Amino acid sequence: MSEIVNADIRKILDSRGNETVEVDIYTKYGFGRASAPSGASKGENEVKDYPQGVINESLRIFKQEVAPKIIGFDASDQINFDALLEEIDGTGNFSRIGGNLAVAISIAAAKASSDEFGIPLYRYLGGLNYAIPAPLGNVIGGGVHAVNGTTIQEFLISTHSKDVYEAILTNAKIHKTIKDKLSKNLNTPLGMGDEKAWVVPLKDEEVFELLSGVVQQFRDLTGLEIDFGIDMAASNFYKNGKYHYKDKTLTREEQIDFVISLIKEYGLKYVEDPMEENDFEGYAAITKEVGDRAYIVGDDIYTTNKDLLQKGLSLLSTNAILLKPNQVGTVSRLIRTWKLAKENGLGTIVSHRSGETNDEFIAHLAVGLSTDYIKTGTVGGERIAKLNELVRIQGEIGGIR
Repeated sequence: MSEIVNADIRKILDSRGNETVEVDIYTKYGFGRASAPSGASKGENEVKDYPQGVINESLRIFKQEVAPKIIGFDASDQINFDALLEEIDGTGNFSRIGGNLAVAISIAAAKASSDEFGIPLYRYLGGLNYAIPAPLGNVIGGGVHAVNGTTIQEFLISTHSKDVYEAILTNAKIHKTIKDKLSKNLNTPLGMGDEKAWVVPLKDEEVFELLSGVVQQFRDLTGLEIDFGIDMAASNFYKNGKYHYKDKTLTREEQIDFVISLIKEYGLKYVEDPMEENDFEGYAAITKEVGDRAYIVGDDIYTTNKDLLQKGLSLLSTNAILLKPNQVGTVSRLIRTWKLAKENGLGTIVSHRSGETNDEFIAHLAVGLSTDYIKTGTVGGERIAKLNELVRIQGEIGGIR
């Protein structure tokens, strides 16, 4: 038993300088601390960050309602502990206590229990079946993550190596090489987006040409498998039934054909949110055409929600899913969705958010669940916190993927 003896909360800042919550959970022999990230690009079915957008209300509820009820509870009973949080909230989407508060409490309890039991967090989360995922990071960005960037939100790369440090370092070198190439070709300073990706005054097609060349350069240089992918975040530029790029407007059918053509032309291995989030059939049309040549990944379409994933499975909408803890509010909810995805053969990716903290939890979550990728940037302190934790974990387990 991992009985909770004390709990505390405070406000801290995330990587965008916005307020977020950090929770401490104390058991008799263990301690856990967790903080909540926040996203700018959000699916409409995510749980609510804070009650009516007010973080101070979450703090009040924690001190007056949550803390008194969790003292004495067994933190290692994660399913029932998370169910208690849902019961305290009473709305189903954490709109009363706040999803960010719920996820920070849930993660802190998991950390405290693993500490009390004296086992690594990734083993506490996943048992004995664990593996190091491939690091996936944003190197050129736009959308709602950057001003004056590309329409497509993220241009992503992922290096596969038996040594996760080599993979992380190669991703970072690609990020630096892109800056060097762009600095030589452009007469304007480069900016950085929320996830430390470069922001460039180029058309999407120009970025595809640039990045595909850099990726091939590093494939030849290192001999490693390096994936090239995108997160379109298509809901963000979908208006009035059409997809509005900077230089063109596409119908639904034209968007489907465009995505398929990009996969074929550039050998994309990863395409996230290529259609607006309610178009399950549009996703399915792309997935059917692409087959196993690329992961067609659902983020906004699922928001880590088991019921939405079940709908997607019935329509064969995607062949992979993104998993974000604060989209659903608790560790247990996320794991239930992950289990359903794995049972149906979907690829899985654990992901950060654009507004991050230095919390390293998702590194342990990705290892514990043996996900295919961990999407957590290439550079930047709050991103490196997760990546360096992967290096430490691999050093501890001595295992390779």
